Formats: sequence, structure tokens, C-alpha cells
Amino acid sequence: MIIIKTEKEIEIMRRGGRILAEILKQVAIAAKPGATTGHLEKTACDLIKAAGGRPSFKGYKSMRDARAFPTALCVSINNEVVHAPALPPRELNQGDIIGLDLGMEYPYGKNTRGYYTDMAVTAAIGKISKPAKKLINVTKKSLELAIKQVKPGNTLNDIGRAIRQYVEKQGFSVVRELVGHGVGTAVHEEPQVPNYEISDGSERSGENIILKPGMTIAIEPMVNAGGWKIKTGRDGLTILTADGGLSAHFEHTVVVTEKGCEVLTFL
Repeated sequence: MIIIKTEKEIEIMRRGGRILAEILKQVAIAAKPGATTGHLEKTACDLIKAAGGRPSFKGYKSMRDARAFPTALCVSINNEVVHAPALPPRELNQGDIIGLDLGMEYPYGKNTRGYYTDMAVTAAIGKISKPAKKLINVTKKSLELAIKQVKPGNTLNDIGRAIRQYVEKQGFSVVRELVGHGVGTAVHEEPQVPNYEISDGSERSGENIILKPGMTIAIEPMVNAGGWKIKTGRDGLTILTADGGLSAHFEHTVVVTEKGCEVLTFL
């Protein structure tokens, strides 16, 4: 079921989203050659706690019997697509690109109802190659193009089509086995938000899900330099490109408004 948020709920998500955006900005600034993913994890956790929030991903289970995710921050390096835990710590090297994915429940307290926002950026560690820079720029641009499609009456397919067409014209590929999602009252809500169009006629097809005011979704293109196929790493959590090529990831939490949309994780 897709949950339509009230104005009061959206305002809470707006406050939380802006705080999350500032926190992730500070984490990205700390991502330099010689820094460790453990340092970035501590930075994220300290800032979230100081802001009165709680990390969404730390301890998160996709299913009751699933392994709990161990860290607040996902730090996916080079050929890692998403979901790489920040611990155990790894050192960042000149020329790396890293995906920083962070979610937060805000506000967080014993007698407080919190709401979730989610965002991601891919950052360069020092000087990077021209192909890596292009990959980052194309992935970021694909998210911007997707957000322009968010308005009442459009469908999820309009979002996915905008991402796929642009990415493929630039010579890259869109990951198809992972998608964006609804967000707000939970870390993951309906609907799924693919980064390509789905027109199979089913109820879950992107062509059948029409955007309406009050819907809050996390749009997150994951773009590979090589093929779109992925695999799971030895830790059972990290997702990598199947061919070993680079990957980039950007994400924003967006609310559909009467006239279009608003990015809730934007400074």
C-alpha cells in the first residue's frame, strides 16, 4: 500500500531531510585520501545523534530472520554498487570513487514519532580519472532528470525512462536488480521505484502507478560503467558490478506536490 503523507508529516520529513543533507555533506568533506571508512561512520553517527535523529540502516533487517546491517553508513568503493558496510574500516586511496548512502529517522525519542529520509552521493577521493568523473556526472544528472518527471499525473515509468534513456545515451548502464522505494513512515515503503521503465501490464508495473500529491519516494539511480549485472560480495551484504567496472549512486527523497515536487534532502 502506498502511504500518502499529510502536510504535518511532510514538514517533519522536510526538517529531517535538510538535516540529513547537511550531515552527508560533512561526511563527504571528510572523505579524503588516507581517511578511513570507520572515521566516516563515526562522523555520521555523531552528527545524527547530535541532531536528535537515529541512523536508519544500523541494525536494519530486510526480513525478520535476515542479518542486521552493521553500520549507519554505506560506503561503496569503486566497483561496489551499494550496501557496503563502513566497518570494518578501510582506507580511502587517491583516485577512488565512493558512494555514500545514509538514512535517518527524525526526530528520535521514547515518546516521539519519527519519519525517515534517505539520500546518497558519489564522491571523488582526490584526483580521479576522466571516465570516473564522467560516470559520476552522468549519474548525478540522471537523478536531476528523473526529479523533473515527478509531478501529479506522471507515472513511475516516466521517472525510470528518463534515467535509462539518458544513461544509455552516455554509454553507461542502469542497474536493474535494485530499485528506489517509497520512504517516510518506514525505511522502505511501497512503491518500488525502478530506474528504467516496466510495462508488463501488472499492478506493480510502472505504467500503472500514477504519482499523486503526498507520495514520498526515494529515487536512486545506480549506474555502471560496464554492464548492468551485479553480484553479492563475500560478506553477503555488499553489491558489486559483475564485470568489475566502476559504479556510481545518487539519491534524493522527494515529495509529490500539487504543482510538481519538492526535494526534501536538498540544502
